[in-house]
Amino acid sequence: MTTSPAAPLRIIFMGTPEFAVPTLNALLSWPGCQVVAVITAPDKPAGRGRQLAESAVKQAAVLHGLPVLQPTNLKDPEFQAELLAYAADLQVVVAFRMLPEAVWNMPRLGSINIHASLLPQYRGAAPINWALIHGDTQSGVTSFFLRHEIDTGDLIYQDVVDIAPEDNFGTLYEKLKTAGAALALRSVQAIAAGTAPSMPQPELPDLRPAPKLQKELGRLDFTQSAPALANLVRGLSPIPTAFTQLPDGRTLKVFKAQPLDDEEASGPDAGVPGTWFTDGRTYLRVQTANGILDLLDVQLEGKKRLSVPDFLRGFNADLLKASS
Repeated sequence: MTTSPAAPLRIIFMGTPEFAVPTLNALLSWPGCQVVAVITAPDKPAGRGRQLAESAVKQAAVLHGLPVLQPTNLKDPEFQAELLAYAADLQVVVAFRMLPEAVWNMPRLGSINIHASLLPQYRGAAPINWALIHGDTQSGVTSFFLRHEIDTGDLIYQDVVDIAPEDNFGTLYEKLKTAGAALALRSVQAIAAGTAPSMPQPELPDLRPAPKLQKELGRLDFTQSAPALANLVRGLSPIPTAFTQLPDGRTLKVFKAQPLDDEEASGPDAGVPGTWFTDGRTYLRVQTANGILDLLDVQLEGKKRLSVPDFLRGFNADLLKASS
């Protein structure tokens, strides 16, 4: 007597940004599961014309002919009834939003989340940014079962991803996006086989949270150290971007910067935080509380993003009261 193969695992996928798309594609590539529906954010106005734009996940789902649900309220009984009708075995969540218990506890196997940090570190909305802001040399991705408190559920797997000195938010996002997709598929395969671990998160001292980014976080405070400010620039580049005000009041976005030692500055104001230095041709630097911040890639309000040498070609360096 032969046994029939197990039916594919019925999966509902939840996600919104481009970060989640590789995970959706990975699940669609494995015949051991069937993505029966996709839940994503409602279309939102975007661009100068404020035309409604679909999320990256919705675009991918439509391309694959998948049913798409876009609830405005996850507690809406009609939405929950529609969700229940799909009879999912498991829900996979990547970069979506907090789910009510009635939703995450609905499938027989529960719901799993893919988070862009090595939990329990960096619980919250912006783990990639905060790892860079703190100057970490390693990050990673974690799969875990959803529970009541955000990002606290039992761990399934974790994969470490090294942070290179030249990484910023954009490049680390790409690394973790790819790593997250591979981790999600491995986790779902283990759940389907009944071999997935489920380990409580360790209790660690000095946990760093990863709250949603506020605009004012990006303002460069030159009473901090040059290394700390360089890390802030990395953590916010290319979006939402660190910024400062030039002496004439105009806003300057900073996409790339590096710390220099104090001895690289010269002039009567060397050592005073907030003092600008430039030769008018090749460099643009600011004194901090500890070291010099060397700006490398900037954008003046209303202008294009430029390397500092290109920026200085069209800029009156006298406005900085510069010393060479």
